[in-house]
Formats: sequence, structure tokens, C-alpha cells
Amino acid sequence: MSVPLFQTIKVGAYVARQTLSGRKRYPLVMMLEPLFQCNLACAGCGKIDYPKPIMKSRLSAAECLAAVDECGAPIVAIPGGEPLIHNEIQQIVEGLVERGKFISLCTNALLLEKKLHLFTPSRYLSFSVHLDGLKAHHDKAVCREGVFEKAVSAIKAAKAKGFQVNVNCTVFEGHPVEDLAEFMDFCRDLGVGVSMSPGYAYERAPDQENFLNRQRTKSFFRDLFERGKGRGWTFSHSSLFLDFLAGNQDYRCTPWGMPAYNVFGWQKPCYLLGEGYVDTFKELMEDTDWDSYGTGAYEKCADCMAHCGYEPTAALDASKHPLKALITSIRGPRTSGPMAPEIPLHAQRPAIDVYDELVEEQVHRIETGNAPGHIPGRSRRVEAAE
Repeated sequence: MSVPLFQTIKVGAYVARQTLSGRKRYPLVMMLEPLFQCNLACAGCGKIDYPKPIMKSRLSAAECLAAVDECGAPIVAIPGGEPLIHNEIQQIVEGLVERGKFISLCTNALLLEKKLHLFTPSRYLSFSVHLDGLKAHHDKAVCREGVFEKAVSAIKAAKAKGFQVNVNCTVFEGHPVEDLAEFMDFCRDLGVGVSMSPGYAYERAPDQENFLNRQRTKSFFRDLFERGKGRGWTFSHSSLFLDFLAGNQDYRCTPWGMPAYNVFGWQKPCYLLGEGYVDTFKELMEDTDWDSYGTGAYEKCADCMAHCGYEPTAALDASKHPLKALITSIRGPRTSGPMAPEIPLHAQRPAIDVYDELVEEQVHRIETGNAPGHIPGRSRRVEAAE
């Protein structure tokens, strides 16, 4: 599935309203992370080694929906952790549908078939199933045998019941381009679109050897897109983001375009990089030193080309230059010729290790019942898993 026309029109109208109002920074997609706990332990994940009090923490459905109302973004992505573990995931999704939010429920699909009965097909809801390639590659990436087959079975079951489904694929170093091209053929034949992004180098990920740098990312995607010509692949991305992955756009990231909310509060500066937390969305937008982050500004951002920072940039570019976006959509990403100039790194500030300090603070707040809340003046209770 590509982005449905109904969603494109509604989101486009939202962007137009923000532009006409003169708003400089506004969210397009809210990353709502109601828990960190997962039923997999992938080697490339940087969120699986939190202490037990944090891994057992949950945002309640009421807290999730209040944060969504506070943010106002037209699209809500629900990653994790594994969202289907959450015992109020049905109420969260129903509340978002009632609000007219477009929902991308991200899942490894191990529980999807078992829990499909909790959900009702809707043009506002889609399941985004994590698949990092064909069977051998995916099962290796998630460090468990049999996950690929279970995910594919769940995709077929969800589609049979009328749900919208796509696949999200994270690309790491060492994944042969020809294998990924076969995976794209498989997804085409399965009838699902693919959202694809180079993996972000989480500093806490067990595997630190297989993250793509920016130059390698651009070469990799040029090769992939060249192989895809005429093969009928569907990407769940804007044409300009795909052109960026192929090295043809000199974008800077737009971290406020996909703000993240989790059991710690609003995460600064983005979903991938936790350098601090605040209680309200207003604080996040107004008090974050946005200029101190991003490729060229901060060492931890040096190689990032992930969708959560650059898809909003591409969307904003498309709104300003619709003809450029249309032409790129028709011709596809350019796969030859000179690339856009790379962002220089000589002035970036060095990485700061804040993990232990932030975790200690959050554990203390959880244990004392004083976790950060999104409603001013009210302490948020973080519910423990049963």
C-alpha cells in the first residue's frame, strides 16, 4: 500500500493550515511509545537494556490520548517495545480512530493474529509489520528462528480481514542489495508496501558494527532503486524522501516533525535520541535547543538518515515545491550522476553520555510515584505490567 489519497488530502490540509497561520514548527507524526517492553531482543535495538522498573512501565490509554490531544499531529505511529503486549492497546487505537488520527501500529506480529479480534478495519488504522528482509536475514536480525514465517502469516490474516498492512524494514550494513531486491519482490507479491530506513546507531545497541554511514547509505539505495525499475515495488514514503536516500537532496533533519512521547515524558530531541525529557509538548517545542542537534551539529547524529528526522523535511519541501515533488514521483529517485553535497562534520559538538543519569532519574520517579506527566500540576502514575 502507498499512502492513501484520503490521508494525503487530510494531512495536506493540516500542513496548509499551519503554513497559513505562520507556525514555524509543528508536528506531522507523533511517535507514541506506550511501553518499552518487547517479546524480542534484536541486536540492533537500543531500548532493551533498561532496568526492570522501566521495562515494566506502561502509559495508560487515558495518558496516551491526552498526549495525542496535546500534540495535535494528524498521524500517530505506535512503536515500542511491542505495542500488542499493552493490555489497553484496543482502547488506545479506538480513541485515536474516534479523533480522526491516522494510526500506524508498529508490530513484530508475533501476537498479531491472536489479537486481530481487538481491532476493527478502518481507513484510519494500518498495521506496520517489522520485516528486515527474507526469512534467513530477518530471523537473524531479530535473533530468533521462525519469526519471519509467523509475521507473514499474520500479514495474510490481517489483509484477509480487511485491514491495511504495510511492512517496515530497517537496513543495516552487510545486507546484500540483491537480497533486499528479492525481498521487495516478495512484498510486492504479498500485496504490501514497504517503508524503509537505514538503521540508527543506538549507542546502547548490542551490535555496534553494522550501521550504515551516510555515504554508504546513499550508494546502497541508489543500487536498490536502480534494480527496482520496472518491478512494481511500492514504497510507503514520499518521493522526495526516497530521492534523499539516493543522495539527491541536501536536507537537514526536522526532529520536531515527529515528536516522541513515552513513559518518561516528551523525549528531547527525537524518537531515536533521548537526551532529556519534559512534561509538556509546549516545553518540548519551545525549550529544546533544536540547533544543537542534527547531522553537522552533534556527533550522535552524524550518520543519521532515518525517516523520523528526514521524512518531515521531505514533506515540508513537497508542500513548498509541489511541482518538484510531482516530477520526482513520476521519474523516481535519480540513481546516477553527482550526489548533493554532504553536510560537513568539522563543527559538530562531541557526544555526551547522559544515559545513566537519565535512567537513574526516571527509576527514582517511577519508584516514588512522581513520574513526569503531560497534564501540568498532576503527577502521572506509571502502571506496572502484570
